[in-house]
Amino acid sequence: MDRKPANEIPEVPGIDLDYRPRDYFWAAGLKIPLLSGIAGETRRQLVRGLIEAGNPIPAGLDAPVLDEELREEWGRVHPSHLGGEFLPGFRKGEVEIARISLQSVTCDQISVRARRSGKLIGYRIVDEYEIRYACSPSRSPATLSLRELIALMELACQGGSIIFPALERNLGGGSTPEELAEFITVTSDFYPDLGRYYRALTDAWVEDRVQESRDDI
Repeated sequence: MDRKPANEIPEVPGIDLDYRPRDYFWAAGLKIPLLSGIAGETRRQLVRGLIEAGNPIPAGLDAPVLDEELREEWGRVHPSHLGGEFLPGFRKGEVEIARISLQSVTCDQISVRARRSGKLIGYRIVDEYEIRYACSPSRSPATLSLRELIALMELACQGGSIIFPALERNLGGGSTPEELAEFITVTSDFYPDLGRYYRALTDAWVEDRVQESRDDI
């Protein structure tokens, strides 16, 4: 695997790649629920919309995980509603620091997680298919900078990035670059610019593929 250092991560104007959150675990310590604690992506977005509109949240909608019966009912509404519902459970004290959401039929989800490990912070990446991801670093003495988190995500798979091989696979499957512009969304409760960073890189990827298709004509 080609492992590039964090300082080779592309710059995006207006985004501070040296930004570093003070702590990942403050909300858990204060028993404040974060949206990233909800496993299901559809439920997470519904709860977000209700909070932003100032509306009450129906009982159980914001549960970290659904029991098997409720999960089956939820999936019968639409297969995409199960996205994230089959992610591995959180280990004790573990929090999600980034979420990669794919607009596939089953709305596949990938979760980047952090957990205290003695005086260090340990990292792991999980999905719903038990794919093995490599975390570099696997531990750190402090929270990661945005640059370091992006580097971790860009080195996690055999093909390198978590993000762009998924786009290439779907491009090869017949989707157009324009159709893939919104295929992947990246979010984080701890890195407010992470989604904007990947949106900029995805837009650039789409532009490159559109130009390549024009050059082939």
